[in-house]
Amino acid sequence: MQSPNRKVLPGVAVEPRVRACNAYLELCMTQDSQHGKWTISSSDDDDEDLPLSGTTTSNPKLGPVTATVEVKPEPANTPVSSLVIGSEARQLAAMNQLNPVKYESSPSLAGKRKKEVSDSPGWALSDSDDDDDDDDDDDGDVKGKSLSNLPKRAPPSPKTKKPKVENERPPSPHGRLYYIDEPEDFFESSIPCLNDTYRFYLNKVTGLDRKYNSGALHIRDILSPLFGTLKESAQFNYCFDIAWMVKQFPSEDRPVLIVHGDKREAKARLVQQAQPFPHIRFCQAKLDIAFGTHHTKMMLLWYEEGFRVIILTSNLIRADWYQKTQGMWMSPMFPRLPKGSSESAGESPTFFKRDLLEYLAAYRAPELEEWIQRIKEHDLSETRVYLVGSTPGRYVGSDMERWGHLRLRKLLYDHTDPVAGEEKWPVIGQFSSIGSMGLDKTKWLKGEFQRTMTTLGKSSLRSDPPMHLVYPSVEDVRTSLEGYPAGGSLPYSIQTAQKQLWLHSFFHRWKANGTGRSHAMPHIKTYMRTSPDFTQLAWFLVTSANLSKAAWGALEKNNTQVMVRSYELGVLYVPAAFNMKTFPLHKNPFPASSSSGFPVPFDLPPTCYSPKDQPWIWNIPYSQAPDTHGNIWVPS
Repeated sequence: MQSPNRKVLPGVAVEPRVRACNAYLELCMTQDSQHGKWTISSSDDDDEDLPLSGTTTSNPKLGPVTATVEVKPEPANTPVSSLVIGSEARQLAAMNQLNPVKYESSPSLAGKRKKEVSDSPGWALSDSDDDDDDDDDDDGDVKGKSLSNLPKRAPPSPKTKKPKVENERPPSPHGRLYYIDEPEDFFESSIPCLNDTYRFYLNKVTGLDRKYNSGALHIRDILSPLFGTLKESAQFNYCFDIAWMVKQFPSEDRPVLIVHGDKREAKARLVQQAQPFPHIRFCQAKLDIAFGTHHTKMMLLWYEEGFRVIILTSNLIRADWYQKTQGMWMSPMFPRLPKGSSESAGESPTFFKRDLLEYLAAYRAPELEEWIQRIKEHDLSETRVYLVGSTPGRYVGSDMERWGHLRLRKLLYDHTDPVAGEEKWPVIGQFSSIGSMGLDKTKWLKGEFQRTMTTLGKSSLRSDPPMHLVYPSVEDVRTSLEGYPAGGSLPYSIQTAQKQLWLHSFFHRWKANGTGRSHAMPHIKTYMRTSPDFTQLAWFLVTSANLSKAAWGALEKNNTQVMVRSYELGVLYVPAAFNMKTFPLHKNPFPASSSSGFPVPFDLPPTCYSPKDQPWIWNIPYSQAPDTHGNIWVPS
C-alpha cells in the first residue's frame, strides 16, 4: 500500500479494459512468495457461469451486474470512431480518456479517485471466470462480459462546446498528444529490403532507432502500391477502428469485407462506424459456443497482379501498430492460374491452399464464397508454411486433428524429425493473454498441451523438457514505451492468476534487445522448440492463439472429443519445408539482411523472473511507482 510519507507523482487515472470481481475494491496484494501472491478478501474459488443475456445479479457493494452493456447515446460532437474501437471495454476506456480523472499529489489521497461529478455508483462488473471458459483474450477486451451502469455525463454547455476537429485520431491512454506523427521516412517509398526466405516480419514501432524498423512493416506499407495494385480485400480481425483502417489504404474506394465476431450492440456499433464508407461490407462469424471469440487476424488481398495472404497478430486499430511488438507472415504474390486448370492445380507441398479453403469453408458464410473462388483460381504452390487454425466446435474421430493444438501435434508428428538428446530441447511459448489452466499443471498445460509442444516426428520418446513461458512482468509494462496502459492488451486477470500460482514458476521476462523491442510490449504470440544452447530451432509458429483452452482446444469425454471455442489462425515453419534439418537462429535480425537465420522476435535464452518479479495482472492497481509517462494504474 502507499506509504504515508511517499510523495506521489500526479498522473492520469487510466480506465483499463478490465473484468474484475465484485469484491475487487477490497483487494490487497502481497509479495511473500517467489512469484507473487494475490489475495481477495472475499472468496472467489467457486467459478460462476455468466448470467444469460438480459438477466442480472445483484451485489450490495457495486449494484447490479448485467451480461450486456446498456447503450447510451453519445454526445453529438464526439467522433464515433473515437468511442467505438472494438468492444464494450474499449468503448468505456475511450470514454474515460475523453474525461480523464487526475490524482492528488497529497500522500493522504494517493491512489484515491476524486469524486465524479455524476452520482453514479460506479462500474458494475461481471465476475464469471469459469475454468472452462478461457475468456481472457489477448486484446484486453471482454465481449459478452460487459460493464454496465455507465456514468451519465451532462451534455457540454454551448459555451464550452469545442468545434469538431477533422480527421481526429482516437484518444490514447495518455491523451491526445501521445500519438505523435511518425517521421516522414517511417513509411516505405520504395520496395523495402525484406528477408524473403521466411517471409516473417515484425511491425514498425514508433520511437525506435531507425535500424530496428529496417525490414519491418507498417500496415500502410503493406497496403501500399509497393506490394501490388490492390483491387479488393477481406479483413479478418477481432477489433476494428474503421475510420483509421480506411486511411491506411492508398485509395478509400477499394471494396473491403470485414469478417468479425461481434454480436448485438457491439455489432450495431461496428456497422455504425462504417456508415460513412459505402465500400465496406460485413461478414459475421458464427460463435455458437460460449466464451468464444473471432480472434483470427488475416488479410486476403486481391490485386490486378494476383493474390496475397497475410496472417498477423495486430488488430485493426492504431494502438496495435504504434508501440507494440507484432508479427506477420506475408505470402508471395500468387499468380492467377491458366483458365481451365484442375481443382488440384496451384497446391503447395504444405497443402496450404487446401487448408486455407477448408478454414474459410468452416465459416459457412455466403459472403466468403467469392473469396473461396478467387483462391481456387490462383497458384499457391510457392508457400512453404503450414496453416494452423482453430474454429469453434466439438470434434471427434479424425476431425479432432483438424484444428487447435491437435492440428499442431499432427503436423509436428508428420513433418518434423527426432533430434539427439531431444529431452533437453526446451519448448517456449510467448503470448499476451492467459486463460485458466486448471488447479495444477497436469490438468491441461502438462497433460495435453505440452505433449503437443514436445512432439518431434515419430519419436517414441515422451520427453519432459524444460518449458519456458514468456510473459511481461509488472516492471516490463511499467518501463515500456506506452507505460501502464500497455497492460490493457495483456489481460491476465487476478481471478485467474490466484487459482494457478503454480503457473508462475514457468514465467520469463519479455526482453528483445536483438530486435530493439524490449520496451515495445508484445501482442505477438509465438511458440517454438529450441536446442539446449538456443542456436537452433526445431520449428516455429506465429499465431493469434494465446495460452488458453479456448484458443487451442481441450480434450473431453476421456480424450475422445476436443472442444474449441474460438477462431484462431497461425502459420507453422518446419525445417524440412525449407530443405533444412533445423533453423539456425538469427541473433540480430535488424537491419534486414539475407541471413539464413530465423528472426525470433525476442532474446534467447529467455530470462527467468527474479524473486521480486510479478506477472502483469491487468485488473489490480499499481500505484507504488509511476510509469514512463508519470502515470499510475488504478482500475475503477
